[in-house]
Amino acid sequence: MKTYWLGAAAAAALLAASPALAETEPAPPAVKASAKKPHAVKKPAAKPSPAAVTPSGPQPDLSKAARMGAWGFDLAGRDTTTTPGQDFFQYANGAYEKRLTIPGDRVSFGAFDALNDLSEARLHALLEKTAADTTAAGEQGKVGALYRSFMDEAAVNALAAKPMAADLAAIKAEKTKTDVARAMGRSQKVFGGSVFGASVQVDGKDPDHYAVYLNQAGLGLPDRDYYLEKSFAKQKAAYEAYVAKLLTLAKWPSPAANAKAIVEMETGIAQASWTRVQQRDDDKMYNAYETAKLGDLAPGFDWPAFMAGAGLTKATHVVAQENTAFPKIAAIFAKTPIATLKAWQAFNLADQAAPYLSQAFIDARFDFRGKVLAGQPAQRPRWKRGVQLVDTQVGEALGKVYVAAYFPPESKAKMLSLVSDIRTAMKGRIERLDWMSQPTKTKALEKLAQFTVKIGYPDKWRDYSALTIKGDDLYGNVNRASTFDWDFRVGRLGGPVDRSEWGMTPSTINAYYNPTGNEIVFAAAILQPPFFDPDGDMAVNYGGIGGVIGHETTHGFDDQGRHYDGAGRLTDWWTPEDAAKFNAETVKLGKQYSAFEVLPGAKINGDLTMGENIADLGGLLLALDAYHASLQGAPAPIIDGLTGDQRVFLGWAQVWRSKIRDDALRQQLVSDPHSPERARVDVPMRNVDAFYAAFGLKPGDAMYVAPGDRVRIW
Repeated sequence: MKTYWLGAAAAAALLAASPALAETEPAPPAVKASAKKPHAVKKPAAKPSPAAVTPSGPQPDLSKAARMGAWGFDLAGRDTTTTPGQDFFQYANGAYEKRLTIPGDRVSFGAFDALNDLSEARLHALLEKTAADTTAAGEQGKVGALYRSFMDEAAVNALAAKPMAADLAAIKAEKTKTDVARAMGRSQKVFGGSVFGASVQVDGKDPDHYAVYLNQAGLGLPDRDYYLEKSFAKQKAAYEAYVAKLLTLAKWPSPAANAKAIVEMETGIAQASWTRVQQRDDDKMYNAYETAKLGDLAPGFDWPAFMAGAGLTKATHVVAQENTAFPKIAAIFAKTPIATLKAWQAFNLADQAAPYLSQAFIDARFDFRGKVLAGQPAQRPRWKRGVQLVDTQVGEALGKVYVAAYFPPESKAKMLSLVSDIRTAMKGRIERLDWMSQPTKTKALEKLAQFTVKIGYPDKWRDYSALTIKGDDLYGNVNRASTFDWDFRVGRLGGPVDRSEWGMTPSTINAYYNPTGNEIVFAAAILQPPFFDPDGDMAVNYGGIGGVIGHETTHGFDDQGRHYDGAGRLTDWWTPEDAAKFNAETVKLGKQYSAFEVLPGAKINGDLTMGENIADLGGLLLALDAYHASLQGAPAPIIDGLTGDQRVFLGWAQVWRSKIRDDALRQQLVSDPHSPERARVDVPMRNVDAFYAAFGLKPGDAMYVAPGDRVRIW
């Protein structure tokens, strides 16, 4: 079962999946706390107050986020024993980081998380009120019923594994591999597993229509490296024990032997799978095939049965993304005994359903996915997991209420003005580029002019009238909600693309660029401190929200976004000479990140994080340009001895202040296209000339890069 995105390529979000909530059902892809993505602990009170959701103390006023310092920046958070030229992240955030203790139910905590806690507390208050009205009808009745079904812990525990009984029986009844393939197709919309994934997305080569996309799948660990690299041997062994544990809880026969066979099968799939770096190449990931020819591409797997199970029989063409991996994975499926495949399906069913089953399943899943993989000591309170579930499954129904309560119309107007400032700055940068020829500049400017901007919330809300939610059927609710979403997307095949659709909910602390829509999107909840303080210093605001807007704008011109034209079509609109110059600069940038050591012996993968790194550098440059333009020739004020440019850089650094557990950081390094926060501050700044002037850097400073070695892209 999956949560689906709305573009052919993964949209470039400011934040991707943190493993912080890995033990829960995944939320929409743009959410920081979890991703398309996902206890022997003390239980919380039945109804904890939303007033105590941050480690910094109670939040008495849910109507607004707390200001950062007196004028928008937390001066007390600096480490002034460190100079800006030694380590700017440490200088800007070191005292805050030293004081910060990561809460036990988190793997990381920082500025984003504190603001996310405010959103979570707001949603909790709204849900408590909504759920209390058991007579409510319509979509708010469904919102309340879904939350009640999750919060009735006693009823869920009393059912134990019973909700899975019919689905487990269906797996046991499978007689042939055709039956297995059909069930794998069905698992695209309900609890279960498949060695191939399917989705309905905007067609990258024809952005006015939808297409069926197929992808490699089948791995239960965060990345193929967990199966193949010795450094993850401990986690792989723990995974086998976890598989056996869930099979035992599900009363599946021979759990230990089946767990061993399952991990061996997945190791083979890992060896066959493309790396995350390979998956970043949108051109190589677009491989169109006639559906009838899938058997020629990947023999040994019953594709007609799979497509029928998924309800995709009307699709005449598909995009097989990691196409060279398909025949290898199909061969693994063909040679694997059906008993192992069925045990693997049973495990995937239990693993995905565990957050909605009894405490024994919850504890088993958290002990592995939370503690072992991410180093998270304690499970999140149940109400927080309940909030996440509702936001995931019926998020736009909940979002309507959130927007009415917490997003005033003037916030949207302010954001539109800031976006206009950043767009103007980007236009000026393109026009002034000395490495790009005029033909490519003309196309780039055309694309920029065609950008669509979405702010706050959808203009057209999702209709949930056909979704059935029951107050006493948590397992069924999640399955029905997933099926409802899948059927909605499949039903659009052959029809026009809905350009109004959003990929995140209004309460999300995030933003994204969607290449097939050529759009930048900002959720309502992000227009608050530390990103934007309407009464704070504008230099800090430009460094915060201005940098975010610039980041998403630059994604339209990063190493993958640049392959899409103004209409959102995957096509090459660059001259070969300009493309070569662009690539030469990205190689320089990649080397800077790949040299950045975040833990002893653990460095960033500059190729995996390339798009986000380009966007961070571009975002910072655009924020500076827009701030300078906003002064309209007047001198920037000095505040607490800090110049305007210094405050822009500090505003950017403040957004990224955080701390993360080592296991979660190691997981991020192999699975997340975003660099760790410290690098998101220090590396871009080393390439910005104004940074050197603002803080007086000189040769010999740790942050210093010679002018000729600084990266010049946008």
